[in-house]
Amino acid sequence: MKSCPKCNLRYPDESTYCFVDGAVLEPLKDPRVGTTIAGRYQIENILGEGGMATVYRARHTLIDRPCAVKILNPALARDKMVRERFRREAKSAKKLAHPNVIDIFDEGDTGDGTSFMVMELLDGEPLDALVSRGPIPLHRALPIMIQVSRGIARAHDLEVIHRDLKPENIFLARRDDGSDLVKLLDFGIARSAQDSRLTGVGEVFGTPQYMAPERITSIDAGGSQDLYALGVIFFEMITSTLPFEANDVPTFLLKHLKEPPPKLSSRGVKVPVELENLIDSLMAKDPKQRPVDAHKVHNDLVSISQKMGIHPPPEIQHEQKTAARAPAATLPPVTLDRWARRLTVFEQMLQRAYPSGAPADQRSTLESVKKVVTEIASLRGSSVEDQRKLEGLEGRQREGRERFGRAVDALGVDASKAREVARAAREGVDPYTKAVSQARDLAQKTHGEILHWEGRCGFNAPYAELSDSYRKMADVVDHWLKTYDLEKQAVAWAEAKEQEVQDLDFQIQELRAQLGKFEQSLEQEHAQLEAKVSAAGKRAGELEEALLELATRFCAPLRTKPELAALFTELEAGSAAA
Repeated sequence: MKSCPKCNLRYPDESTYCFVDGAVLEPLKDPRVGTTIAGRYQIENILGEGGMATVYRARHTLIDRPCAVKILNPALARDKMVRERFRREAKSAKKLAHPNVIDIFDEGDTGDGTSFMVMELLDGEPLDALVSRGPIPLHRALPIMIQVSRGIARAHDLEVIHRDLKPENIFLARRDDGSDLVKLLDFGIARSAQDSRLTGVGEVFGTPQYMAPERITSIDAGGSQDLYALGVIFFEMITSTLPFEANDVPTFLLKHLKEPPPKLSSRGVKVPVELENLIDSLMAKDPKQRPVDAHKVHNDLVSISQKMGIHPPPEIQHEQKTAARAPAATLPPVTLDRWARRLTVFEQMLQRAYPSGAPADQRSTLESVKKVVTEIASLRGSSVEDQRKLEGLEGRQREGRERFGRAVDALGVDASKAREVARAAREGVDPYTKAVSQARDLAQKTHGEILHWEGRCGFNAPYAELSDSYRKMADVVDHWLKTYDLEKQAVAWAEAKEQEVQDLDFQIQELRAQLGKFEQSLEQEHAQLEAKVSAAGKRAGELEEALLELATRFCAPLRTKPELAALFTELEAGSAAA
Protein backbone atom coordinates (compact mmCIF):
# COMPACT_ATOMS: atom_id res chain seq x y z
CA MET A 1 0.00 0.00 0.00
CA LYS A 2 1.25 3.48 -0.97
CA SER A 3 0.16 6.99 -0.03
CA CYS A 4 0.33 10.42 -1.59
CA PRO A 5 2.52 12.67 0.62
CA LYS A 6 0.37 15.71 -0.32
CA CYS A 7 -3.28 14.59 -0.17
CA ASN A 8 -2.81 11.26 1.69
CA LEU A 9 -4.86 9.38 -0.90
CA ARG A 10 -4.08 5.64 -0.66
CA TYR A 11 -3.07 3.58 -3.70
CA PRO A 12 -2.21 -0.05 -4.48
CA ASP A 13 1.49 -0.98 -4.46
CA GLU A 14 1.74 -0.97 -8.27
CA SER A 15 0.77 2.74 -8.54
CA THR A 16 3.57 5.30 -8.92
CA TYR A 17 2.05 8.79 -8.64
CA CYS A 18 -1.14 10.52 -7.48
CA PHE A 19 -3.66 11.36 -10.20
CA VAL A 20 -4.87 14.36 -8.17
CA ASP A 21 -1.62 16.30 -7.67
CA GLY A 22 0.95 14.24 -9.56
CA ALA A 23 3.08 13.63 -6.44
CA VAL A 24 5.26 10.52 -6.34
CA LEU A 25 3.68 7.94 -4.04
CA GLU A 26 5.48 6.71 -0.94
CA PRO A 27 5.14 3.26 0.63
CA LEU A 28 3.39 3.17 4.00
CA LYS A 29 5.50 1.99 6.93
CA ASP A 30 2.81 -0.46 8.05
CA PRO A 31 1.25 -2.30 5.09
CA ARG A 32 -2.07 -2.61 6.94
CA VAL A 33 -2.56 1.17 7.22
CA GLY A 34 -4.91 2.29 4.49
CA THR A 35 -6.33 -1.18 3.85
CA THR A 36 -9.89 -2.25 4.55
CA ILE A 37 -10.63 -5.37 6.59
CA ALA A 38 -13.77 -7.45 6.16
CA GLY A 39 -14.93 -4.98 3.55
CA ARG A 40 -15.79 -2.26 6.05
CA TYR A 41 -13.06 -1.52 8.64
CA GLN A 42 -10.56 0.93 7.17
CA ILE A 43 -7.26 0.96 9.06
CA GLU A 44 -6.06 4.53 9.77
CA ASN A 45 -3.01 4.37 12.03
CA ILE A 46 -1.27 2.35 14.76
CA LEU A 47 -2.38 2.81 18.36
CA GLY A 48 -0.10 0.27 19.99
CA GLU A 49 2.05 -2.77 19.32
CA GLY A 50 2.74 -5.87 21.39
CA GLY A 51 4.34 -9.25 20.96
CA MET A 52 1.01 -10.92 20.22
CA ALA A 53 -0.93 -8.29 18.29
CA THR A 54 -1.07 -4.74 16.96
CA VAL A 55 -3.95 -2.38 17.73
CA TYR A 56 -4.98 0.13 15.06
CA ARG A 57 -7.33 3.06 14.98
CA ALA A 58 -9.90 2.34 12.28
CA ARG A 59 -13.24 3.49 10.92
CA HIS A 60 -16.34 1.55 9.99
CA THR A 61 -16.79 2.78 6.43
CA LEU A 62 -20.51 2.00 6.20
CA ILE A 63 -21.65 3.88 9.30
CA ASP A 64 -18.69 6.24 9.77
CA ARG A 65 -17.93 4.97 13.29
CA PRO A 66 -14.41 5.12 14.77
CA CYS A 67 -13.23 1.88 16.31
CA ALA A 68 -10.10 -0.02 17.27
CA VAL A 69 -8.97 -3.13 15.41
CA LYS A 70 -6.66 -5.62 17.07
CA ILE A 71 -4.83 -7.84 14.58
CA LEU A 72 -2.85 -10.92 15.56
CA ASN A 73 0.85 -10.91 14.77
CA PRO A 74 1.17 -12.70 11.38
CA ALA A 75 4.09 -14.73 12.76
CA LEU A 76 1.67 -16.31 15.26
CA ALA A 77 -1.22 -16.77 12.84
CA ARG A 78 -0.36 -20.41 12.15
CA ASP A 79 -0.27 -21.37 15.81
CA LYS A 80 -3.67 -22.94 16.46
CA MET A 81 -3.44 -22.47 20.21
CA VAL A 82 -2.58 -18.77 19.89
CA ARG A 83 -5.38 -18.26 17.36
CA GLU A 84 -7.82 -19.94 19.73
CA ARG A 85 -6.73 -17.78 22.65
CA PHE A 86 -7.14 -14.71 20.47
CA ARG A 87 -10.62 -15.86 19.43
CA ARG A 88 -11.50 -16.61 23.03
CA GLU A 89 -10.50 -13.10 24.10
CA ALA A 90 -13.15 -11.68 21.76
CA LYS A 91 -15.73 -14.30 22.72
CA SER A 92 -15.21 -13.93 26.47
CA ALA A 93 -15.35 -10.13 26.53
CA LYS A 94 -18.24 -9.97 24.06
CA LYS A 95 -20.58 -12.18 26.07
CA LEU A 96 -20.00 -10.24 29.30
CA ALA A 97 -21.71 -7.10 27.90
CA HIS A 98 -20.72 -5.02 30.90
CA PRO A 99 -19.84 -1.31 30.99
CA ASN A 100 -16.60 -2.06 32.84
CA VAL A 101 -15.43 -4.55 30.20
CA ILE A 102 -14.12 -3.53 26.76
CA ASP A 103 -16.91 -3.70 24.18
CA ILE A 104 -16.15 -6.10 21.32
CA PHE A 105 -18.05 -5.36 18.09
CA ASP A 106 -16.78 -7.98 15.69
CA GLU A 107 -14.18 -10.68 15.07
CA GLY A 108 -12.93 -12.69 12.12
CA ASP A 109 -9.99 -13.25 9.79
CA THR A 110 -8.33 -10.88 7.34
CA GLY A 111 -7.88 -11.79 3.69
CA ASP A 112 -4.52 -13.40 4.48
CA GLY A 113 -6.02 -15.53 7.26
CA THR A 114 -4.84 -13.44 10.22
CA SER A 115 -7.29 -13.17 13.13
CA PHE A 116 -8.67 -9.77 14.09
CA MET A 117 -11.21 -8.28 16.48
CA VAL A 118 -12.98 -4.93 16.40
CA MET A 119 -13.37 -3.04 19.68
CA GLU A 120 -14.69 0.23 20.98
CA LEU A 121 -12.17 3.07 20.63
CA LEU A 122 -11.20 4.27 24.09
CA ASP A 123 -9.87 7.69 25.03
CA GLY A 124 -7.79 7.75 28.19
CA GLU A 125 -4.86 5.82 29.64
CA PRO A 126 -4.11 2.44 31.22
CA LEU A 127 -3.99 2.24 35.00
CA ASP A 128 -0.25 1.50 35.02
CA ALA A 129 0.41 4.94 33.53
CA LEU A 130 -1.48 6.54 36.42
CA VAL A 131 0.25 4.34 39.02
CA SER A 132 3.66 5.25 37.60
CA ARG A 133 3.05 8.87 38.58
CA GLY A 134 2.70 8.04 42.27
CA PRO A 135 0.13 6.84 44.82
CA ILE A 136 -3.49 7.39 43.80
CA PRO A 137 -5.52 9.31 46.39
CA LEU A 138 -8.43 7.36 47.85
CA HIS A 139 -11.07 9.71 46.47
CA ARG A 140 -10.01 8.51 43.00
CA ALA A 141 -8.68 5.04 43.85
CA LEU A 142 -11.83 3.72 45.52
CA PRO A 143 -14.21 4.44 42.59
CA ILE A 144 -11.69 2.72 40.28
CA MET A 145 -11.51 -0.30 42.60
CA ILE A 146 -15.30 -0.49 42.77
CA GLN A 147 -15.63 -0.58 38.99
CA VAL A 148 -12.88 -3.18 38.61
CA SER A 149 -14.65 -5.42 41.12
CA ARG A 150 -17.93 -4.96 39.21
CA GLY A 151 -16.36 -6.07 35.96
CA ILE A 152 -14.75 -9.10 37.61
CA ALA A 153 -18.01 -9.98 39.37
CA ARG A 154 -19.82 -10.07 36.00
CA ALA A 155 -17.03 -12.17 34.47
CA HIS A 156 -17.12 -14.69 37.32
CA ASP A 157 -20.92 -14.83 37.27
CA LEU A 158 -20.65 -15.93 33.64
CA GLU A 159 -17.84 -18.38 34.44
CA VAL A 160 -15.05 -16.33 32.88
CA ILE A 161 -11.81 -16.07 34.88
CA HIS A 162 -9.47 -13.36 33.61
CA ARG A 163 -6.19 -14.93 34.86
CA ASP A 164 -4.00 -11.96 33.90
CA LEU A 165 -5.29 -8.97 35.82
CA LYS A 166 -2.73 -6.18 36.09
CA PRO A 167 -2.73 -2.37 35.77
CA GLU A 168 -1.85 -2.62 32.06
CA ASN A 169 -5.13 -4.49 31.47
CA ILE A 170 -7.25 -1.90 33.29
CA PHE A 171 -8.03 1.13 31.11
CA LEU A 172 -9.28 4.45 32.46
CA ALA A 173 -11.60 6.08 29.97
CA ARG A 174 -13.49 9.28 30.72
CA ARG A 175 -17.16 9.91 31.37
CA ASP A 176 -18.78 13.15 30.29
CA ASP A 177 -18.32 14.56 33.81
CA GLY A 178 -14.57 13.81 33.69
CA SER A 179 -14.67 10.90 36.13
CA ASP A 180 -12.99 7.57 35.42
CA LEU A 181 -14.83 4.87 33.50
CA VAL A 182 -12.96 1.61 34.02
CA LYS A 183 -12.62 -0.89 31.16
CA LEU A 184 -11.10 -4.34 31.70
CA LEU A 185 -9.00 -5.43 28.73
CA ASP A 186 -7.20 -8.46 27.35
CA PHE A 187 -9.09 -11.64 28.16
CA GLY A 188 -6.58 -13.51 25.98
CA ILE A 189 -5.76 -16.18 28.56
CA ALA A 190 -9.15 -16.09 30.29
CA ARG A 191 -10.64 -19.46 31.04
CA SER A 192 -14.32 -20.28 30.64
CA ALA A 193 -16.05 -23.45 31.77
CA GLN A 194 -17.51 -23.72 28.26
CA ASP A 195 -14.10 -23.58 26.52
CA SER A 196 -11.88 -26.52 25.80
CA ARG A 197 -8.71 -26.68 27.83
CA LEU A 198 -5.96 -24.75 26.09
CA THR A 199 -3.21 -24.69 28.68
CA GLY A 200 -0.64 -27.39 28.21
CA VAL A 201 0.75 -29.45 31.06
CA GLY A 202 3.42 -27.50 32.90
CA GLU A 203 2.57 -24.18 31.24
CA VAL A 204 2.05 -21.16 33.46
CA PHE A 205 0.51 -18.06 31.90
CA GLY A 206 0.12 -14.71 33.56
CA THR A 207 2.23 -11.92 35.03
CA PRO A 208 4.45 -13.00 37.97
CA GLN A 209 4.00 -9.76 39.93
CA TYR A 210 0.24 -10.40 40.26
CA MET A 211 0.06 -14.21 40.24
CA ALA A 212 -1.84 -16.00 43.01
CA PRO A 213 -0.02 -18.83 44.82
CA GLU A 214 -2.48 -21.43 43.49
CA ARG A 215 -1.78 -20.33 39.90
CA ILE A 216 1.84 -21.29 40.43
CA THR A 217 1.01 -24.80 41.64
CA SER A 218 -2.15 -25.54 39.63
CA ILE A 219 -3.38 -24.49 36.18
CA ASP A 220 -6.95 -25.21 37.33
CA ALA A 221 -7.06 -22.44 39.93
CA GLY A 222 -10.53 -20.89 40.30
CA GLY A 223 -11.89 -17.36 40.33
CA SER A 224 -10.16 -16.52 43.61
CA GLN A 225 -6.92 -16.08 41.65
CA ASP A 226 -8.42 -12.91 40.17
CA LEU A 227 -9.23 -11.68 43.68
CA TYR A 228 -5.59 -12.16 44.70
CA ALA A 229 -4.52 -10.09 41.69
CA LEU A 230 -7.00 -7.39 42.74
CA GLY A 231 -5.34 -7.26 46.17
CA VAL A 232 -1.91 -6.74 44.57
CA ILE A 233 -3.29 -4.10 42.18
CA PHE A 234 -5.11 -2.21 44.96
CA PHE A 235 -1.95 -2.31 47.11
CA GLU A 236 0.05 -0.90 44.18
CA MET A 237 -2.54 1.81 43.47
CA ILE A 238 -2.38 3.12 47.03
CA THR A 239 1.37 2.79 47.62
CA SER A 240 2.74 3.04 44.05
CA THR A 241 4.83 -0.04 44.92
CA LEU A 242 4.29 -3.77 44.58
CA PRO A 243 3.82 -5.79 47.78
CA PHE A 244 6.64 -8.10 46.66
CA GLU A 245 9.79 -7.01 44.85
CA ALA A 246 12.18 -9.33 43.02
CA ASN A 247 14.76 -9.29 40.24
CA ASP A 248 13.61 -12.48 38.54
CA VAL A 249 10.49 -14.55 37.95
CA PRO A 250 11.34 -17.50 40.27
CA THR A 251 11.85 -15.15 43.22
CA PHE A 252 8.52 -13.44 42.53
CA LEU A 253 6.77 -16.81 42.47
CA LEU A 254 8.50 -17.94 45.66
CA LYS A 255 7.46 -14.77 47.49
CA HIS A 256 3.84 -15.21 46.39
CA LEU A 257 3.98 -18.78 47.69
CA LYS A 258 5.75 -18.22 51.00
CA GLU A 259 6.15 -14.60 52.06
CA PRO A 260 3.33 -12.89 54.03
CA PRO A 261 2.05 -9.77 52.26
CA PRO A 262 3.09 -6.50 53.88
CA LYS A 263 0.58 -4.22 55.53
CA LEU A 264 -0.21 -0.91 53.85
CA SER A 265 0.84 0.81 57.06
CA SER A 266 4.31 -0.74 56.71
CA ARG A 267 4.73 1.40 53.58
CA GLY A 268 3.85 4.56 55.46
CA VAL A 269 0.31 4.73 54.05
CA LYS A 270 -2.65 5.57 56.25
CA VAL A 271 -6.03 4.20 55.14
CA PRO A 272 -9.19 3.09 56.96
CA VAL A 273 -8.60 -0.17 58.83
CA GLU A 274 -11.45 -1.78 56.86
CA LEU A 275 -9.67 -1.12 53.58
CA GLU A 276 -6.33 -2.38 54.90
CA ASN A 277 -8.01 -5.56 56.15
CA LEU A 278 -9.80 -6.07 52.84
CA ILE A 279 -6.62 -5.74 50.77
CA ASP A 280 -4.78 -7.98 53.22
CA SER A 281 -7.51 -10.64 52.94
CA LEU A 282 -7.44 -10.45 49.14
CA MET A 283 -3.74 -11.38 49.24
CA ALA A 284 -4.23 -14.33 51.63
CA LYS A 285 -2.19 -17.36 50.58
CA ASP A 286 -5.15 -19.70 51.12
CA PRO A 287 -8.01 -18.95 48.68
CA LYS A 288 -10.50 -19.97 51.39
CA GLN A 289 -9.34 -17.04 53.51
CA ARG A 290 -10.04 -14.48 50.78
CA PRO A 291 -13.46 -12.83 50.29
CA VAL A 292 -16.09 -15.30 49.05
CA ASP A 293 -16.32 -13.57 45.65
CA ALA A 294 -16.01 -10.29 43.75
CA HIS A 295 -19.51 -9.21 44.80
CA LYS A 296 -18.33 -9.27 48.43
CA VAL A 297 -15.29 -7.19 47.47
CA HIS A 298 -17.56 -4.71 45.68
CA ASN A 299 -19.94 -4.40 48.62
CA ASP A 300 -17.09 -3.86 51.08
CA LEU A 301 -15.53 -1.18 48.85
CA VAL A 302 -18.87 0.62 48.47
CA SER A 303 -19.35 0.54 52.25
CA ILE A 304 -15.84 1.92 52.85
CA SER A 305 -16.41 4.67 50.26
CA GLN A 306 -19.70 5.72 51.80
CA LYS A 307 -18.16 5.88 55.28
CA MET A 308 -15.46 8.16 53.86
CA GLY A 309 -18.00 10.37 52.10
CA ILE A 310 -16.77 9.28 48.66
CA HIS A 311 -19.62 8.87 46.18
CA PRO A 312 -19.47 5.44 44.48
CA PRO A 313 -19.71 5.34 40.66
CA PRO A 314 -23.20 4.85 39.12
CA GLU A 315 -24.71 1.40 39.47
CA ILE A 316 -24.66 -1.03 36.55
CA GLN A 317 -28.14 -0.14 35.30
CA HIS A 318 -27.11 3.49 34.79
CA GLU A 319 -23.69 2.60 33.42
CA GLN A 320 -25.29 0.30 30.85
CA LYS A 321 -27.03 3.18 29.11
CA THR A 322 -23.76 4.99 28.54
CA ALA A 323 -22.08 1.84 27.25
CA ALA A 324 -24.61 1.09 24.51
CA ARG A 325 -23.56 1.77 20.96
CA ALA A 326 -25.31 4.33 18.81
CA PRO A 327 -27.67 2.99 16.12
CA ALA A 328 -26.44 2.65 12.57
CA ALA A 329 -26.29 5.87 10.60
CA THR A 330 -26.97 6.28 6.91
CA LEU A 331 -24.24 5.87 4.33
CA PRO A 332 -21.62 8.59 4.76
CA PRO A 333 -21.62 10.40 1.41
CA VAL A 334 -18.00 11.57 1.72
CA THR A 335 -16.37 9.06 -0.65
CA LEU A 336 -19.10 9.04 -3.31
CA ASP A 337 -19.59 12.81 -3.14
CA ARG A 338 -15.87 13.22 -3.62
CA TRP A 339 -16.01 11.15 -6.81
CA ALA A 340 -19.11 13.00 -8.00
CA ARG A 341 -17.17 16.28 -7.72
CA ARG A 342 -14.20 14.70 -9.46
CA LEU A 343 -16.39 13.52 -12.34
CA THR A 344 -17.65 17.08 -12.80
CA VAL A 345 -14.05 18.35 -12.91
CA PHE A 346 -13.11 15.55 -15.35
CA GLU A 347 -15.94 16.62 -17.71
CA GLN A 348 -14.75 20.24 -17.53
CA MET A 349 -11.20 19.10 -18.31
CA LEU A 350 -12.29 17.36 -21.49
CA GLN A 351 -14.37 20.34 -22.64
CA ARG A 352 -11.54 22.81 -21.96
CA ALA A 353 -8.76 20.63 -23.39
CA TYR A 354 -10.70 19.46 -26.47
CA PRO A 355 -13.26 22.15 -27.47
CA SER A 356 -14.06 20.36 -30.72
CA GLY A 357 -14.43 16.94 -29.12
CA ALA A 358 -12.40 14.68 -26.85
CA PRO A 359 -10.48 11.67 -28.17
CA ALA A 360 -12.39 8.39 -28.05
CA ASP A 361 -10.00 6.75 -25.58
CA GLN A 362 -10.34 9.66 -23.11
CA ARG A 363 -14.15 9.64 -23.40
CA SER A 364 -14.13 5.84 -22.98
CA THR A 365 -11.97 6.07 -19.86
CA LEU A 366 -14.29 8.70 -18.38
CA GLU A 367 -17.32 6.51 -19.08
CA SER A 368 -15.56 3.61 -17.34
CA VAL A 369 -14.97 5.86 -14.32
CA LYS A 370 -18.67 6.77 -14.24
CA LYS A 371 -19.68 3.12 -14.55
CA VAL A 372 -17.42 2.06 -11.68
CA VAL A 373 -18.63 4.93 -9.46
CA THR A 374 -22.25 3.90 -10.16
CA GLU A 375 -21.46 0.27 -9.30
CA ILE A 376 -19.72 1.29 -6.07
CA ALA A 377 -22.72 3.45 -5.13
CA SER A 378 -25.04 0.50 -5.71
CA LEU A 379 -22.86 -1.83 -3.66
CA ARG A 380 -22.50 0.65 -0.84
CA GLY A 381 -26.25 1.25 -0.80
CA SER A 382 -27.10 -2.44 -0.50
CA SER A 383 -24.32 -2.87 2.07
CA VAL A 384 -25.75 -0.12 4.23
CA GLU A 385 -29.17 -1.79 4.20
CA ASP A 386 -27.56 -5.06 5.28
CA GLN A 387 -25.46 -3.19 7.83
CA ARG A 388 -28.62 -1.65 9.30
CA LYS A 389 -30.06 -5.15 9.66
CA LEU A 390 -26.80 -6.33 11.19
CA GLU A 391 -26.75 -3.42 13.62
CA GLY A 392 -30.34 -4.16 14.57
CA LEU A 393 -29.47 -7.80 15.16
CA GLU A 394 -26.40 -6.88 17.18
CA GLY A 395 -28.55 -4.47 19.17
CA ARG A 396 -30.91 -7.32 20.04
CA GLN A 397 -27.93 -9.49 20.94
CA ARG A 398 -26.50 -6.83 23.20
CA GLU A 399 -29.86 -6.11 24.83
CA GLY A 400 -30.22 -9.84 25.44
CA ARG A 401 -26.75 -10.10 26.94
CA GLU A 402 -27.44 -7.08 29.14
CA ARG A 403 -30.79 -8.51 30.25
CA PHE A 404 -29.28 -11.86 31.17
CA GLY A 405 -26.30 -10.08 32.69
CA ARG A 406 -28.48 -7.99 34.99
CA ALA A 407 -30.44 -11.08 36.03
CA VAL A 408 -27.22 -12.99 36.72
CA ASP A 409 -25.86 -9.99 38.63
CA ALA A 410 -28.93 -9.85 40.87
CA LEU A 411 -28.66 -13.57 41.59
CA GLY A 412 -24.91 -13.21 42.00
CA VAL A 413 -25.40 -10.61 44.74
CA ASP A 414 -27.81 -12.94 46.54
CA ALA A 415 -25.45 -15.88 46.06
CA SER A 416 -22.58 -13.81 47.44
CA LYS A 417 -24.50 -13.04 50.61
CA ALA A 418 -25.50 -16.68 50.87
CA ARG A 419 -21.87 -17.79 50.46
CA GLU A 420 -20.83 -15.41 53.23
CA VAL A 421 -23.49 -16.84 55.56
CA ALA A 422 -22.61 -20.40 54.52
CA ARG A 423 -18.93 -19.79 55.20
CA ALA A 424 -19.75 -18.41 58.65
CA ALA A 425 -22.05 -21.39 59.25
CA ARG A 426 -19.30 -23.85 58.25
CA GLU A 427 -16.82 -22.09 60.50
CA GLY A 428 -19.44 -22.12 63.27
CA VAL A 429 -19.54 -25.91 63.23
CA ASP A 430 -15.89 -26.22 64.21
CA PRO A 431 -16.24 -25.14 67.90
CA TYR A 432 -19.09 -27.64 68.38
CA THR A 433 -17.12 -30.39 66.69
CA LYS A 434 -14.19 -29.64 68.98
CA ALA A 435 -16.49 -29.61 72.04
CA VAL A 436 -18.00 -32.97 71.03
CA SER A 437 -14.52 -34.44 70.63
CA GLN A 438 -13.51 -33.15 74.06
CA ALA A 439 -16.74 -34.47 75.63
CA ARG A 440 -16.16 -37.88 74.04
CA ASP A 441 -12.58 -37.96 75.32
CA LEU A 442 -13.79 -37.05 78.83
CA ALA A 443 -16.47 -39.77 78.63
CA GLN A 444 -13.85 -42.33 77.64
CA LYS A 445 -11.60 -41.20 80.49
CA THR A 446 -14.46 -41.33 83.01
CA HIS A 447 -15.49 -44.73 81.71
CA GLY A 448 -11.90 -45.86 82.37
CA GLU A 449 -12.28 -44.69 85.97
CA ILE A 450 -15.51 -46.69 86.30
CA LEU A 451 -13.81 -49.81 85.00
CA HIS A 452 -10.99 -49.27 87.48
CA TRP A 453 -13.29 -49.06 90.51
CA GLU A 454 -15.51 -51.85 89.26
CA GLY A 455 -12.41 -53.99 89.08
CA ARG A 456 -11.36 -53.00 92.59
CA CYS A 457 -14.70 -53.81 94.16
CA GLY A 458 -15.44 -56.84 92.01
CA PHE A 459 -19.05 -56.15 92.91
CA ASN A 460 -18.38 -57.80 96.26
CA ALA A 461 -18.60 -54.63 98.27
CA PRO A 462 -19.69 -51.07 97.37
CA TYR A 463 -17.09 -48.34 96.93
CA ALA A 464 -17.83 -44.62 97.34
CA GLU A 465 -15.42 -43.90 94.46
CA LEU A 466 -17.46 -46.14 92.19
CA SER A 467 -20.62 -44.24 93.09
CA ASP A 468 -18.86 -40.94 92.39
CA SER A 469 -17.61 -42.26 89.03
CA TYR A 470 -21.14 -43.30 88.02
CA ARG A 471 -22.51 -39.86 88.93
CA LYS A 472 -19.63 -38.15 87.11
CA MET A 473 -20.22 -40.35 84.06
CA ALA A 474 -23.89 -39.37 83.95
CA ASP A 475 -22.95 -35.70 83.98
CA VAL A 476 -20.28 -36.23 81.32
CA VAL A 477 -22.67 -38.15 79.04
CA ASP A 478 -25.33 -35.46 79.51
CA HIS A 479 -22.78 -32.84 78.45
CA TRP A 480 -21.65 -35.03 75.54
CA LEU A 481 -25.27 -35.47 74.43
CA LYS A 482 -25.92 -31.73 74.67
CA THR A 483 -22.82 -30.78 72.64
CA TYR A 484 -23.62 -33.54 70.15
CA ASP A 485 -27.12 -32.11 69.65
CA LEU A 486 -25.70 -28.61 69.26
CA GLU A 487 -23.22 -29.89 66.69
CA LYS A 488 -26.03 -31.57 64.75
CA GLN A 489 -27.99 -28.32 64.77
CA ALA A 490 -24.93 -26.36 63.57
CA VAL A 491 -24.28 -28.93 60.82
CA ALA A 492 -27.93 -28.83 59.76
CA TRP A 493 -27.81 -25.02 59.66
CA ALA A 494 -24.61 -25.08 57.63
CA GLU A 495 -26.06 -27.66 55.23
CA ALA A 496 -29.21 -25.56 54.83
CA LYS A 497 -27.07 -22.49 54.01
CA GLU A 498 -24.99 -24.55 51.58
CA GLN A 499 -28.21 -25.70 49.93
CA GLU A 500 -29.28 -22.08 49.50
CA VAL A 501 -25.98 -21.39 47.75
CA GLN A 502 -26.46 -24.44 45.54
CA ASP A 503 -30.01 -23.38 44.67
CA LEU A 504 -28.84 -19.89 43.69
CA ASP A 505 -25.91 -21.33 41.74
CA PHE A 506 -28.36 -23.60 39.91
CA GLN A 507 -30.50 -20.61 38.96
CA ILE A 508 -27.41 -18.77 37.74
CA GLN A 509 -26.38 -21.84 35.75
CA GLU A 510 -29.83 -21.94 34.15
CA LEU A 511 -29.50 -18.29 33.15
CA ARG A 512 -26.09 -19.03 31.64
CA ALA A 513 -27.61 -21.86 29.64
CA GLN A 514 -30.45 -19.60 28.44
CA LEU A 515 -27.90 -16.97 27.40
CA GLY A 516 -26.06 -19.63 25.41
CA LYS A 517 -29.26 -20.67 23.63
CA PHE A 518 -30.14 -17.03 22.96
CA GLU A 519 -26.72 -16.42 21.39
CA GLN A 520 -26.99 -19.58 19.32
CA SER A 521 -30.45 -18.67 18.05
CA LEU A 522 -29.13 -15.47 16.40
CA GLU A 523 -25.73 -16.80 15.36
CA GLN A 524 -26.69 -18.09 11.91
CA GLU A 525 -28.55 -14.93 10.91
CA HIS A 526 -25.63 -12.84 12.14
CA ALA A 527 -23.11 -14.89 10.15
CA GLN A 528 -25.16 -14.62 6.95
CA LEU A 529 -25.58 -10.84 7.20
CA GLU A 530 -21.94 -10.37 8.10
CA ALA A 531 -20.85 -12.46 5.10
CA LYS A 532 -23.01 -10.34 2.75
CA VAL A 533 -21.67 -7.05 4.11
CA SER A 534 -18.10 -8.32 4.00
CA ALA A 535 -18.37 -9.64 0.43
CA ALA A 536 -19.95 -6.41 -0.85
CA GLY A 537 -17.34 -4.34 0.96
CA LYS A 538 -14.47 -6.35 -0.50
CA ARG A 539 -15.94 -5.98 -4.01
CA ALA A 540 -16.33 -2.23 -3.49
CA GLY A 541 -12.73 -2.05 -2.32
CA GLU A 542 -11.56 -3.81 -5.49
CA LEU A 543 -13.60 -1.38 -7.59
CA GLU A 544 -12.13 1.60 -5.75
CA GLU A 545 -8.64 0.37 -6.62
CA ALA A 546 -9.71 0.03 -10.25
CA LEU A 547 -11.16 3.54 -10.01
CA LEU A 548 -7.81 4.95 -8.93
CA GLU A 549 -6.11 3.23 -11.88
CA LEU A 550 -8.72 4.60 -14.32
CA ALA A 551 -8.48 8.11 -12.86
CA THR A 552 -4.67 7.99 -13.15
CA ARG A 553 -4.95 6.88 -16.79
CA PHE A 554 -7.48 9.65 -17.50
CA CYS A 555 -5.37 12.44 -15.94
CA ALA A 556 -1.96 11.40 -17.31
CA PRO A 557 -2.28 12.96 -20.82
CA LEU A 558 -4.03 16.05 -19.44
CA ARG A 559 -1.53 17.05 -16.77
CA THR A 560 0.79 18.82 -19.25
CA LYS A 561 -1.94 21.10 -20.60
CA PRO A 562 -1.50 24.56 -19.00
CA GLU A 563 -5.15 25.53 -19.56
CA LEU A 564 -6.14 22.78 -17.09
CA ALA A 565 -3.93 23.99 -14.21
CA ALA A 566 -6.84 25.67 -12.42
CA LEU A 567 -8.95 22.51 -12.70
CA PHE A 568 -6.14 20.37 -11.29
CA THR A 569 -5.85 22.86 -8.45
CA GLU A 570 -9.61 22.50 -7.86
CA LEU A 571 -9.23 18.71 -7.96
CA GLU A 572 -6.43 18.89 -5.41
CA ALA A 573 -8.38 21.28 -3.17
CA GLY A 574 -11.39 18.96 -3.25
CA SER A 575 -9.27 16.01 -2.16
CA ALA A 576 -7.68 18.01 0.63
CA ALA A 577 -11.10 19.16 1.88
CA ALA A 578 -12.38 15.60 1.88
